[in-house]
Amino acid sequence: MQTRQPERLIVVLGDQLNRDSAALQALNPQRDVVWMAEAREEATHVWSHKARIALFLAAMRHFRDQLRKRGLTVEYHALDEDRETSLASLLAQDLGRLRAGSVRMVQAGDHRVQTALERAVARAGAALARVPDRHFLCSLEDFDAWAEGRKQLRLEHFYRHLRQRTGVLMDGDAPVGGRWNFDADNRGRFGRQGPASLRAPKSFRPDAITRDVLGLVERRFAQHPGSLDAFDWPVTRRQALLALGDFIEHRLPMFGRYQDAMWDSEPWLYHSRLSAALNLKLLAPAEVIAAAEQALTDGHAPVNAVEGFIRQILGWREFVRGLYWRDMPEYAGRNELNAQLPLPDFYWTADTDMACLRSVVGQTLQYGYAHHIQRLMVTGLFALLLGVEPKRVHEWYLAVYVDAVEWVELPNTIGMSQYADGGVMASKPYVASGRYISRMSNYCGTCRYDPAQATGDTACPFTTLYWDFLMRHRDRFANHPRTGYQWRNLTRLSTPQRRAIRQQAARLRERLVAANAKT
Repeated sequence: MQTRQPERLIVVLGDQLNRDSAALQALNPQRDVVWMAEAREEATHVWSHKARIALFLAAMRHFRDQLRKRGLTVEYHALDEDRETSLASLLAQDLGRLRAGSVRMVQAGDHRVQTALERAVARAGAALARVPDRHFLCSLEDFDAWAEGRKQLRLEHFYRHLRQRTGVLMDGDAPVGGRWNFDADNRGRFGRQGPASLRAPKSFRPDAITRDVLGLVERRFAQHPGSLDAFDWPVTRRQALLALGDFIEHRLPMFGRYQDAMWDSEPWLYHSRLSAALNLKLLAPAEVIAAAEQALTDGHAPVNAVEGFIRQILGWREFVRGLYWRDMPEYAGRNELNAQLPLPDFYWTADTDMACLRSVVGQTLQYGYAHHIQRLMVTGLFALLLGVEPKRVHEWYLAVYVDAVEWVELPNTIGMSQYADGGVMASKPYVASGRYISRMSNYCGTCRYDPAQATGDTACPFTTLYWDFLMRHRDRFANHPRTGYQWRNLTRLSTPQRRAIRQQAARLRERLVAANAKT
């Protein structure tokens, strides 16, 4: 352990593994010490998937070793298998022991962590310098300036603003391809034969450092959900760049057309698998965007694919970060639709007779991954229609996905998936019946339920709960400019049909709550 007294502690958290971080600039190797810590609380404040824990720890240990090779002193706390630890308690301990006069850091990706670290520094009587986060393309100050005075904050307006400001996908003052948004071209689905032969994404065999981490996680977090058998995520900058190149070469050209499609036993399809590397900051959004733009320039990928991919990074990713820090911590507790039910237990086990949920949750437990439509329109949709308390849905998403850092996960769950913020992030609730899942996937072909039926023994629970949702929230959405057409469909149902749907939905809720009570 480092014993000499440093002038500053340079805090590097597990999602801040970029060598060009402002926190690591202008370092004096003789006087400054980089501080990193593995804390048990970060794996247990939500019941984290084993692969999520392993990814963070393996990436942190590789980054630690790279910093040491650069000649930097790194005070590193490896996970103590016997003690309860938090980042704040470990930092407080070292501020007392090392007597550093100040702490330098980039803002954490979690409001809880940032608040706890700031309190620890203040209690130690040290000075705190929070430096700008160079990873993102829009500063929080710039986002607040854009948001100031707007009655509604909409991604599309923000996305166009950033395109114009950065020049990304711009031809002078006009968008490349003549349109800002190619969503209409990106709703393709596979035919009965399914996707064509798919090349497996580049995988990364665990090295000695990662194997040590996998063993530690299996021992220390044996009761946590998920599996490590398929762990092959990039955990270094070099691996992340190889993963980026693999996506651009082999999957980006078809990404746009099929980005909303789902297929059983095909977890990756044409998706990038880059969100974890981006959120750990092993990759910079600017370089990912530049690589996609180059593919368009070279004629390797069409504009609808490139625009659809870039919108997720330049648009959604930057937008949700601005919302998170603008409205936290109050945002996390929002529950506009007053949903109060517990999360069904099968979200942790995949033990359900609904084929789509069994497939997506099973995939999630195996890999720590599901793509955005699987998250929004399968696991998120069912929780929304059922009426699960949004905080419980948020905690599940934060726990089970390897790319989950709260600044990006929480707004997507509370706002986009569950409409718990009342329309701050998304202008309407994303609700659909089982017919949507049938149209966009092959899940329903092996399911005992019929997506066209709302009542009866073979009625699809999604369809039952969809019509029940429309009835329960009719007063709120019937005259909404973007949802009125859905609610007008209620006029197709007779009074007996409505009564039967409500009764079936009530029985379904009772059954799921009773199942939770037994576990």
